[in-house]
Amino acid sequence: MKNFLDENFLLQTDTAQKLYHEHAAKQPIIDYHCHLVPSMVANDHQFKTITEAWLGGDHYKWRAMRTNGVSEDFITGKNASDWEKFEKWAETVPYTMRNPLYHWTHLELKTAFGIEKLLSPKTAREIFDECNAKLQSPEFSARNLMRHYKVEAVCTTDDPIDTLEHHIKTREDGFEIKMLPTWRPDKAMAVEVSENFISYIEQLSEISEIKISSFDDMILALRKRQDFFAEQGCKLSDHGIEEFYAEDYTEAEIKAIFNKVYGGKALAHDEILKFKSAMMVIFAEMDWEKGWTQQFHYGVIRNNNTRLFNKLGADTGFDSIGTFSTAKALSKFLNRLDSQDKLARTILYNINPSENEMIATMIGNFQDGSVAGKIQFGSGWWFLDQKDGMEKQMNSLSVLGLLSRFVGMLTDSRSFLSYPRHEYFRRTLCNLVGNDVEMGLLPHKEMEFIGQMIENISYYNAKNYFKFS
Repeated sequence: MKNFLDENFLLQTDTAQKLYHEHAAKQPIIDYHCHLVPSMVANDHQFKTITEAWLGGDHYKWRAMRTNGVSEDFITGKNASDWEKFEKWAETVPYTMRNPLYHWTHLELKTAFGIEKLLSPKTAREIFDECNAKLQSPEFSARNLMRHYKVEAVCTTDDPIDTLEHHIKTREDGFEIKMLPTWRPDKAMAVEVSENFISYIEQLSEISEIKISSFDDMILALRKRQDFFAEQGCKLSDHGIEEFYAEDYTEAEIKAIFNKVYGGKALAHDEILKFKSAMMVIFAEMDWEKGWTQQFHYGVIRNNNTRLFNKLGADTGFDSIGTFSTAKALSKFLNRLDSQDKLARTILYNINPSENEMIATMIGNFQDGSVAGKIQFGSGWWFLDQKDGMEKQMNSLSVLGLLSRFVGMLTDSRSFLSYPRHEYFRRTLCNLVGNDVEMGLLPHKEMEFIGQMIENISYYNAKNYFKFS
């Protein structure tokens, strides 16, 4: 019987252990998609309590606590103390067994704080006090936590109207870990609610210093903001979409739709789809012109619980996997760009595992030999960034594409304590490949190449693909 969370956690064979300890574990982290708050890095934030660091915005934990019968007062409530909220989380943790939260919680305690006790009501006060005492030390500041986990670069998620002042300050401070922005222009295609769209365009007009009264003006303002992002080191865009949009449209139609919605009029459903389709193509062409990588996170049904969305807002734990017929639209979107030789490096993240094989085969249609792994099947995302989800994603990529060219894992997190997700991924990867070697499915005599492949997926593929300077 193996001990929980020992040095060979998740590593079932001698070969898996060798691959992890000799090849994967030593690699730095390139976290090319995350939701860190840039001001926390710029100001080298010092967390007051483990509750702030752990529970402040983690809707994974919030969902588990609600399921365990914890009142919202102790989750997102304003009146409960940090200790009371932590205590409720500690009561929940034993009930998360077989949920990835159980692994992540104890990996974070072990790797950040050196705490190997299991979190439960019995140990809650002791762990709370020990973590809080350590968090007061400068070595547990935001920047030093990044140093502790050997982070080389992070890419935050930023709107075109963001000032990027915190990215600039961080760079000018001489902080050796790169914090680069990622262009997330979703609001510029969100025409479903005219008043929200108009408000956003007014903000875009103000920060770009371009008077926007037409569709062409809006695109000019977006291009100006994209130039600014590029000046600050941006290399990636990202889009969070329910499904892919690839309707046929004319330029005249899109300009008329802009005028209609900018005049405060509601759009018909087909007009919304046409506008989104046009904007996706325009954004993709802009990325290609800049030499950026475009990312698409798709398939989520957001804010399912209207009552609690109205009370708590977005990103509070009420999203789920959706089922959409995306294959034809995705194919049409990629083909539209490829036919004009304007298809940028692309990463596709699906949240429904039933689409793994579709994505793994779709990316092969648009590889063009210009870049190794130009079109990527993104790592297991959100509900899939756990052992089962990651294994399924890597198995689909392996049998239908080239796992060896995979750019690997990211945190997709707001927390400075989430970097063990890279370790979790690397252990899962090494176990998958190591087991194949042990079963004779891969040749043991090729261990030098296999070891290098593990290093590449853990680090070097991303480093070479994104070329952060």
